[in-house]
Amino acid sequence: TGGKDRRSGLILTIPLCLEQTSMDELSVTLDYLLSIPSEKCKARGFTVIVDGRKSQWNVVKTVVLMLQNVVPAEVSLVCVVKPDEFWDKKVTHFCFWKEKDRLGFEVILVSANKLTRYIEPCQLTEDFGGTLTYDHMDWLNKRLVFEKFTKESTSLLDELALINNGSDKGTQQERERSIDLNFLPSVDPETVLQTGHELLSELQQRRFNGSDGGVSWSPMDDELLAQPQVMKLLDSLREQYTRYQEVCRQRSKRTQLEEIQQKVMQVVNWLEGPGSEQLRTQWGIGDSIRASQALQQKHEEIESQHSEWFAVYVELNQQIAALLNAGDEEDLVELKALQQQLSDVCYRQASQLEFRQNLLQAALEFHSVAQDLSQQLDGLLGMLCVDVAPADGASIQQTLKLLEEKLKSVDLGLQGLREKGQSLLDQISNQASWAYGKDVTIENKENVDHIQGVMEDMQLRKQRCEDMVDVRRLKMLQMVQLFKCEEDAAQAVEWLSELLDALLKTHIRLGDDAQETKVLLEKHRKFVDVAQSTYDYGRQLLQATVVLCQSLRCTSRSSGDTLPRLNRVWKQFTVTSEERVHRLETAVAFHSTAEKILQECPEQPEAFNELEQFDEIEAVGKSLLDRLTVPVVYPDGSEQYFGSPSDMASAAEHIREKMKLVSLKKQQLRQPEATTPES
Repeated sequence: TGGKDRRSGLILTIPLCLEQTSMDELSVTLDYLLSIPSEKCKARGFTVIVDGRKSQWNVVKTVVLMLQNVVPAEVSLVCVVKPDEFWDKKVTHFCFWKEKDRLGFEVILVSANKLTRYIEPCQLTEDFGGTLTYDHMDWLNKRLVFEKFTKESTSLLDELALINNGSDKGTQQERERSIDLNFLPSVDPETVLQTGHELLSELQQRRFNGSDGGVSWSPMDDELLAQPQVMKLLDSLREQYTRYQEVCRQRSKRTQLEEIQQKVMQVVNWLEGPGSEQLRTQWGIGDSIRASQALQQKHEEIESQHSEWFAVYVELNQQIAALLNAGDEEDLVELKALQQQLSDVCYRQASQLEFRQNLLQAALEFHSVAQDLSQQLDGLLGMLCVDVAPADGASIQQTLKLLEEKLKSVDLGLQGLREKGQSLLDQISNQASWAYGKDVTIENKENVDHIQGVMEDMQLRKQRCEDMVDVRRLKMLQMVQLFKCEEDAAQAVEWLSELLDALLKTHIRLGDDAQETKVLLEKHRKFVDVAQSTYDYGRQLLQATVVLCQSLRCTSRSSGDTLPRLNRVWKQFTVTSEERVHRLETAVAFHSTAEKILQECPEQPEAFNELEQFDEIEAVGKSLLDRLTVPVVYPDGSEQYFGSPSDMASAAEHIREKMKLVSLKKQQLRQPEATTPES
């Protein structure tokens, strides 16, 4: 309990109870309790209080005799606390005081209230009427904590010493092998240290604090012994744990460095091994869009595999940078060498991947342009292979314009193909620098031959299309000329028809005198010349259409109908013109004779001796009047009149008036002849 007798010896209290007490357990317990005090305390001896108030006499006697075997040398006094009444009435046949020499210690029977005769009240617990504060469960818990801490700390110290001493061996291999075998201690050093600090704090608190009642409490000797023991263990633990942490740090750093080195070599070996081999086998560019896309997809799979290793590279680079920032000079050279090696390999491989991706993209663009150009050439060729059958010259012009646009588009496409092809050839020429010593001449030659072959094939196809376009252009221009000739010939027919219509409807006057009639006759001849020129122009155009049709090997759709129309109109015009000329010439003769007769003087009667002149004029006039009433009969039997009936009536009226004047003149000339004989 921490109490002491008057000789400063520790007091050992053995409370007995009504239940059966195991002597073996009691012996073990006493051995444990007697092992706690120091040798100095043990030298002062013990006072044992055997509390037999709740036990039987034979049990008490057995316990006292057992003390002789367990602690005979350390026990100086045994106080047997007896019941107040029971043992006084019973006579015991065993006297402890007579056995003092044999037992080695003095035994007294005493009541609880008289125990203070031998021990001070302040050194006795409340069970014996004393004032000493004692909590057995608290002492037991603290003792268990101390025992556990002592055991764990002692074992941990041995383990840490083994680990730390192993790390101080001479060679690196021995040090690493020793650390590998004994690296992890059986218990957590942090937990043990925390337990020790809590225990020491509790012991120190009980050492300097009073009890709840304010009375100063003298600590137990075992606690006074425990404090320096705990402090010593804690100091040793801290020292060994500090060394252990340094060993762990060094080991962790070495392990981390080895892991980094191992991962670096894994990345380097894969990139320079399987990764480079994958790229070595991928040198083609494909011969079409689909083939290039398939190669791109394969390359993306290769890039995906490389991305996993590049992610490891990024992580390793960060770890190496962190270690370099830590500033351990002994590892700087090795870390920098690893970092440089890793960066060189990764950057070289990344550049190779990027170069391959750019090459495939350029190949895809080249094949895309080639395919578009091929489709344009197919479309142009299809357009050229279809026979031209336009409806008119405008549609031919539109078709010719479309043909020129397609040819221009083909020229631009071929130019773009050459640019893409040259760019791709330039990239292929740089491919040897990424070959890692591999001879790629054969692969490059195949790619170069393919590119040049595609460009040459497109050039030949384009040249063939150009030749066909030239032929088609000439043919279409001839067709334009053909349509133009046909249109102009039809126009000539229209013009000739208009001239005929004008001749019939407007050329109806015969003149009021001979001079005017002659003028009309001259105008009519010029009019006929215009019609003749129109007819000749139409004939020439129709002859040109025949020649063009023969050149184009086609049948004109309109010239066969235009020529008969032209001839028919011309014949009608000729008949009408001749009739007009005949009428005008008759009118000239009529007007000339009439004017001559009407202008002669009566004093010259000899001029009118011949009356046949008057008869001729009458005959000409009647003939002219008759022609005015007769229609123009065409070769096809159709008839057509000059002007309207009123126009003809007006012309006829003018002729009749002049005939009346001539008739009047005739009568005037005959009257003198009748009067001369009578005179």
